[in-house]
Amino acid sequence: MMETIINIAWAVIFALTGAAAGAVLLIRISARIPAVFNKLTPNIDEGKEIIRGNRAVADYFGRIVSSAILGVSIIIAAAVLGALIAALH
Repeated sequence: MMETIINIAWAVIFALTGAAAGAVLLIRISARIPAVFNKLTPNIDEGKEIIRGNRAVADYFGRIVSSAILGVSIIIAAAVLGALIAALH
């Protein structure tokens, strides 16, 4: 019984640590995604185009950035889940 409680405690610690690390990574990577996208399209200033009302650039930029954030979130979630499985095994 005591071993089960210790395993659950470790799982909670791993989950909280993984969640905190994941949140920090997600914020840092999310801040860099537009910069990477700007380097991939050097002749287009997405910010100015969006301000001018160019809807196509805004939609494309939004889809690229949101899909990158989703991809990073899935990777972080997999890492946290792996830590939980390791702690409970």
